[in-house]
Amino acid sequence: MSGEQSLHLAHVVARSPEAVYRFAVQPANLPRWAAGLASGVREGRDGWWLCASPLGDVRVRFAPENRFGVLDHTVVLPDGTSVLNPLRVLPHPAGSEVVFTYRRSPGQDDAAAAADEAAVRADLARLADLLVPGTG
Repeated sequence: MSGEQSLHLAHVVARSPEAVYRFAVQPANLPRWAAGLASGVREGRDGWWLCASPLGDVRVRFAPENRFGVLDHTVVLPDGTSVLNPLRVLPHPAGSEVVFTYRRSPGQDDAAAAADEAAVRADLARLADLLVPGTG
């Protein structure tokens, strides 16, 4: 994958889109499923959340709550770089499909990109596991 292509990583979740969205939109739930982003979360100011991440402390802000399953979020890295992460919860015959659009960082080598992709896939699988019917 080149730095200019997007890769859509998806995982099916056996819950309704509304249930998945309601769980995932809560920043306090990030450490439960998004280990690649947050091991701890606290509320900041002006809609930003402060997260302890593998890269250091980052700021995160989600798109305004909506009925369309849009969970896009901006992450401001410790060096000040701002990254928009498109994330959607879509209807699927088995419940929902959560789709994360991965974009390789400029100058990122293949090994780092593969590690990022694997981390996102693991996060999506963890989200699905947490939301097994009757648990989320």
